[in-house]
Amino acid sequence: MRSQHDFTQGNIWRHLMVFSGPIMLANLLQTSYQLVDSLWVGNLLGADALGAVAVSGTIIFTVLSFIIGLNNAALTILSQQKGQKNKDGLKRYLNAFVVLLSVMAISLGLIGFIFAESFLRLLGTPEEILHLSTSYLQINFLGMLFLFGYNFISTVLRSLGDSKTPLRFVTIAVLLNLVLDPIFISTFDMGVEGAAYATIISQGFAFVYGIVYVLRKKLAPFTIPTLPSWQEIRLILHLGIPSGLQMSVISAGSAAIMSVVTSFGPLVVGGYGAAQRLDSIIMIPAHALATAVGSMAGQNIGIKNWERVGKIAKYGVLYNFAVMTLIGLLVVLFAEHAVRLFIQEEEAVEFGATYLRIIALCYPFLGINFILNGVVRAAGAMYAVLILNVISFWVLRYPLTFLFSSLFGDMGIAIGMGVSFIISSVFAFAYFKFGKWREKVLFRQQKNE
Repeated sequence: MRSQHDFTQGNIWRHLMVFSGPIMLANLLQTSYQLVDSLWVGNLLGADALGAVAVSGTIIFTVLSFIIGLNNAALTILSQQKGQKNKDGLKRYLNAFVVLLSVMAISLGLIGFIFAESFLRLLGTPEEILHLSTSYLQINFLGMLFLFGYNFISTVLRSLGDSKTPLRFVTIAVLLNLVLDPIFISTFDMGVEGAAYATIISQGFAFVYGIVYVLRKKLAPFTIPTLPSWQEIRLILHLGIPSGLQMSVISAGSAAIMSVVTSFGPLVVGGYGAAQRLDSIIMIPAHALATAVGSMAGQNIGIKNWERVGKIAKYGVLYNFAVMTLIGLLVVLFAEHAVRLFIQEEEAVEFGATYLRIIALCYPFLGINFILNGVVRAAGAMYAVLILNVISFWVLRYPLTFLFSSLFGDMGIAIGMGVSFIISSVFAFAYFKFGKWREKVLFRQQKNE
């Protein structure tokens, strides 16, 4: 398995650069996936259809956040088993994840399909787009197993030290969606429903291809599913539930900050929206590095090689600081041009560009949060990371954004956000340095059996 890295030995710098690169590309493609959907729907079907996709996307993102939480648990458990070279443990937990995620995906798919309209009404979806939104959301819920499986296979391979193969699956899904969207929307005249079908077919094909490819190449010890032990299920839920809640805290915190932004009117909201679209691209390297560092640290935590874990964290932070500082400088130089890709109203462009210039040089500090929390998460200290996220969003980011916007007007939004990035990185470093996450033991009971 030449595509898989053993992170318990070898040059850390080289591992980090080689392993994180494909993750960055995969994340960039994943971001373009959503953008392509919006471009086709908006241009071929108009504003109502785009609104329906946007509203439904809020619910889909919530489900995806839960999936990411469970995948973080998988990354932690499987990377530690890989580091320990415990083939039996790896096989057992892989089986447990497959069974649990399959049950959850099918259950969520059925519940979502039945209650799609009710969920949309709770969000206050306008009546004129309710039918379109419901159809789009129901079809996506029918493909929930593909969404779960498509993401899970990538997580499994990354936990085993392979970031190149998942890039292949993401590329297939993105290219297929790019081709199928206009065919289903326009050629087959299926409208919004066509966009939804294009999405689940693309993800479904990538999922099936991924399973076949992994089994044929023997990249992971997948077996015919059997009923897992309660002990295995309990550990997965013990890590997966707080990890899923972390994403909920982030989503709710972002919504709270948006309430501050909306108080300044539609042009500021438009400028902020454009800046956030750019943010999602700008932070891709930091997210990718956090995933890479988590996998690398997890394998070494599995064998209690704390000196190497410390070096991985250190190099991850330095690499993040260099990359994100360079990106921040580019943002300062080209902020206005970048914002104009999304909006043209002068006042909105001015706000968006100024916001980005203020916050740009604070990006490295947000990256420090991702890296250090990723190492702590790799040890299985999910509740500690949950608390750090609560502090980051609800003790720092939202209150500081509210405070500085009250003092300095709309520019205070960026100042508050930037200051919160810096202070929260201090909290993340303090817990990494002095916290008890190194004492977390996940597999003690197995040893006593």
